[in-house]
Amino acid sequence: MKSSIFTAPISHLKNLDNLFIELTERNCNLRCNHCYIDFPLSKKVKDFISVDIIKKALNDTVQQNLQCIYLTGAEPMTHPDFNSILRLCLKRCNVCICTNGSFINEKKARFLKRVEDESHFEIIFKLSIDHYNEIKNDDIRGRGTYRQTLHAIKNLVKYEFNPILCITNYYNEDKTVLLEEFKKICDKIGFETQPHNFVINDCYSKVKPQEIRNLFWESLDCEYGRILTSKGIYTCPFLSNDHRGRSGADFTDFSDKTVLETPQCANCINNKKLLFGINFSEFSE
Repeated sequence: MKSSIFTAPISHLKNLDNLFIELTERNCNLRCNHCYIDFPLSKKVKDFISVDIIKKALNDTVQQNLQCIYLTGAEPMTHPDFNSILRLCLKRCNVCICTNGSFINEKKARFLKRVEDESHFEIIFKLSIDHYNEIKNDDIRGRGTYRQTLHAIKNLVKYEFNPILCITNYYNEDKTVLLEEFKKICDKIGFETQPHNFVINDCYSKVKPQEIRNLFWESLDCEYGRILTSKGIYTCPFLSNDHRGRSGADFTDFSDKTVLETPQCANCINNKKLLFGINFSEFSE
């Protein structure tokens, strides 16, 4: 008789290329329909990571050849010490800000350009926007978010940033059509895009790990990164502060193994490519 016991696949950390830092676990000014974070009813959550924890992590990983540090959340730009943390991380390597763009007006974009110019490294932006149609996007992310994000893109482009648009395929539409329509929108606002400026991910769904359709993948975030939170080290942003994704207390002693046993793992495997990290090899010279 064949065993019906499900054996979860295991991934191993190949290189610590990506250091994700969760600046806040649940502080965000939006409540998007598809977000994997279980937000409290109140938007006034104060769960910010301390700068000292970040400094220790940067010191503990000094022997690691980090390619990029990702400032994540919820919404990372709500952190009261965001500017100081950004400058601190830029001393180490490139920094990617994963944001909904609502805090990026022209004044902020000008300031961020000045901060980048002070460093030898680059600031990259991953902006969340989920549909080229304003009504459909705002149904997912909240009223006014579509125009808010386009405004952020315009401001960033004005100061010579090259943002990446992170699109969640909430309506399960043809990805080719999504790309074509988003490119048209970007052309209208003066943003000349390349294929690497768009990342389309499947919408997160709580599928059972046993329903993993394909045990083969190109790359997983847990193979190339770890996330620092105020509670310790975890395998990826999906599993931050989830005991199933805990890797250790700090970067002096953490696990390089991840058991792909959660619904979040199933989503990552089915997506096949990185959900959170950037594949820099896709960027044109």
